[in-house]
Amino acid sequence: MQIAVLRDNSRGVLDLDGVTHEVDLSLIEDPRVGDYVIVHAGFAIERLDQAEAEARLDLFEELAAHASGSDST
Repeated sequence: MQIAVLRDNSRGVLDLDGVTHEVDLSLIEDPRVGDYVIVHAGFAIERLDQAEAEARLDLFEELAAHASGSDST
């Protein structure tokens, strides 16, 4: 997910394809708007660089397409 808004109390609003969630950012050092993070159980647990985030999002899209039967490969 990508950090869209930072709150004062170590929380932020994160976005993934237009779906937003409020998440605890206290486990991420110096979170910034625009950062990509992995979220588990309401906590951001790891920061990703943009290339790694895009690669993982592409992989999730492929897995979802395959699971839904719309995989063309």
